[in-house]
Amino acid sequence: MSGIDTSPLQAIAQHVGEDEVPWVENPSHPGAFFRLLQADVARGLYVMAGRLRGELEVGTHRHTGAVHMFTLSGAWKYHEHAFVNRAGSYLYEPAGSVHTFYVPPGDTVTETLTIVHGTTEYLGPDGELLHTSDAASSLRTYYEGCERAGVPRPSGILR
Repeated sequence: MSGIDTSPLQAIAQHVGEDEVPWVENPSHPGAFFRLLQADVARGLYVMAGRLRGELEVGTHRHTGAVHMFTLSGAWKYHEHAFVNRAGSYLYEPAGSVHTFYVPPGDTVTETLTIVHGTTEYLGPDGELLHTSDAASSLRTYYEGCERAGVPRPSGILR
C-alpha cells in the first residue's frame, strides 16, 4: 500500500490536451482566436490561450480581480504604458487596474496565456460601464465561437 489517499475527496490534477479544446475566433473580438482552458464559474476564474493579430485593440477595461498574463510570442502593449510585452514577458495586473490592450501592426501572431480572476469591466470614453465579462460569459463566448466555426463544444474545458 502506497499510503496515498485516492478517495473521491482528494484533489486530482487535471489535464487539457491540445486536441481537446480547439482554437476558435472570439466573436467579441474579431481577429482574436482563443482556447478556453478553464472556466471555474463558482470561483470566478478563467484561463485562456490567445492568438492575436496585429492592430487588434480591446477596449479600455478594468479588472475586479488579479490577472496574470504570459506572452509566448509576438508583442502587445497598453496604450497607457510605455513598456511592450514581448515573448517571455509576464505581466501582473492588480485588481482595479485600467488599461487598453493593443497589438502593434505586423504579420507576427502574438500568443498569450491569461489567467483572470473576477470580472472585466469594459469602460466608455467617460469611464461609464458598457458591459462586463467573467468566467461564465467567457464560456458562453467560447461556445458561440465553436458554433460559428462549426466545431462541437469540447468536453476538455476544466470546470
